[in-house]
Parts: sequence; structure tokens; C-alpha cells
Amino acid sequence: MSRVCELTGKKAITGNNVSFSNKKNKRKFNVNLTKKRFYLPEEDRWITLKVSTSAIKNINKKGINAVLKEAREKGFLTK
Repeated sequence: MSRVCELTGKKAITGNNVSFSNKKNKRKFNVNLTKKRFYLPEEDRWITLKVSTSAIKNINKKGINAVLKEAREKGFLTK
């Protein structure tokens, strides 16, 4: 499975390592992903998602159902 957040669609981006002599080398900025279980009270079941930490903060703020609805509308979640 790739390193993409299932709720926000965040993925790795590229940039440069810049040395003291200002020499630039390509590098990758990966997303801070964690595998987390969430309980859905309406469906009375648990789901496991690979989400970024910013998505976890959104879930704490808005609730799991609102975030899942937004992810389905944007096409990130197909379930």
C-alpha cells in the first residue's frame, strides 16, 4: 500500500537538501502516517484507516462521520 492518507489524500512531495555550501540534492518529504482504528457508532463496527496526523486532528474536531463524508465526496475513500 502506498504512503497516501486515505482521508485527505496527502502524499509525499519532493524538495531539496541544501548544504552549507548551498549545494542542492533531491530528497522526499514523506507524510506522517499512522494506522488507526475508528469506531462508527451508526454502523456499530470498527474500521482501520491509514491516516495522517492532521486527519486525526480533523476527526477530533469534526467527528469521524463528517470527515468520512467529506473524503467520499472528494473521492479519496471508496467504501
